[in-house]
Amino acid sequence: MLEDLDLSMENMAASGSIYGLLISTAILIFSVLIFHFLVTRYIRKRVRANELRRKWLIQTRNSFILILLLGLVLIWGSELRTLALSMVALAVALVVATKELILCVSGSILKTISGSFDLGDRIQIKDFRGDVIDQNLLATTLLEVGPGKITHQRTGRLSVIPNSLFVSEPVINESYTSDYIIHVFTVPFKREDDWQTAQKMFLKSANKHCKPYLEDVRDHMNKLSKTKGLDVPTVDPRVTVQVPTSGEVHLIIRMPTKSKQQGYVEQSILSEVFSTHDFSAKKADVVDKKSKSEES
Repeated sequence: MLEDLDLSMENMAASGSIYGLLISTAILIFSVLIFHFLVTRYIRKRVRANELRRKWLIQTRNSFILILLLGLVLIWGSELRTLALSMVALAVALVVATKELILCVSGSILKTISGSFDLGDRIQIKDFRGDVIDQNLLATTLLEVGPGKITHQRTGRLSVIPNSLFVSEPVINESYTSDYIIHVFTVPFKREDDWQTAQKMFLKSANKHCKPYLEDVRDHMNKLSKTKGLDVPTVDPRVTVQVPTSGEVHLIIRMPTKSKQQGYVEQSILSEVFSTHDFSAKKADVVDKKSKSEES
């Protein structure tokens, strides 16, 4: 009973304070209107010059509007302060609750403004890699390519990634040069293997597969260089040597391919070279012994 009585008293006090504020507001508005009416009437009667009268009327109107606003702020200051604190608390709670959604929208705006990729491009972000098949304000859908980062076959799985990743993670676009791309893959050998012959065979096979569209690639790269201000990359196939450890030799095959066909071309070259040649150290020793026996 006592608690109910206290609550009712508080409600009455609150309602009484609101009524008092409303009455003060009404008195303020009525007073401002009366004084504005009297002052403007006085100006219209006493000031004869049109420009001066219009000037005084405008200044008077603006002055009374300012007085009215200041009076309302003084009357409702405490209530406005309470309302502002409530609004700030509500805004903070809303931001905390929808943080991920806000980041997703921010990521969508960021990738749209930067133009980092389009539909159909093959991208990699964090551990996700695939072809972009759909994108909206909150998420981007990838048709997964893999497994791993060096293979180019579709796994049949779908990845839906939140756009918030585009705010904090870098994006690798593997289809940036559109119709034709420069594809690079590595073939490891042991130091004692016949990697010199393998280097020649891989270069020959790469030239064979690139020959039908090599000039088209060169023209495409020249156009891309003019439109986007990029240096024209060398499109001729090349095979370079890398020695990551003392016992290994890696052949780096670099060649132009049509977009989305790099996996097919890579497998064609590997199958062609390894099906017709054996570069192992044992095979090289057999060939050397046979040649020596023929010479003797």
